[in-house]
Amino acid sequence: MAEVDLRPGSLESRRPLSPHLLIYRPTLTMMMSIAHRITGAALYFGTLLLAWFLIAASTDAEAFAIVSSFMNSLVGKLILFAFTWALFHHLLGGVRHLIWDSGHGFAYPQREWLAQATLIGGALLAAGVWLLAFWAR
Repeated sequence: MAEVDLRPGSLESRRPLSPHLLIYRPTLTMMMSIAHRITGAALYFGTLLLAWFLIAASTDAEAFAIVSSFMNSLVGKLILFAFTWALFHHLLGGVRHLIWDSGHGFAYPQREWLAQATLIGGALLAAGVWLLAFWAR
């Protein structure tokens, strides 16, 4: 087996390193990919809140009152809004990936439009659901 010359100035020492996040310039598509992963993880924790609510609703009035007071607090409502946004953002990210899986939307302008639609659409859908809920209440 041949030895590799790694002395300064040798050909092997000048090869580029494997690219990583500090090498790439962040793009909107890259950030949406990272956000898609984060929202996927956040949905697990939101599901725990849903389970807490359902278990409390099925046990007794005291347990439901505790959950209800938390969910109606400012912190609870912010967490629920973030869960709603994560749900829609993750959904739209999945739709974006389905479009890519069909072989479409890889060109420069379409790729950016899909990323922008994911970001803006998730926020608008979450805000719309909450406005509709407050209006119906």
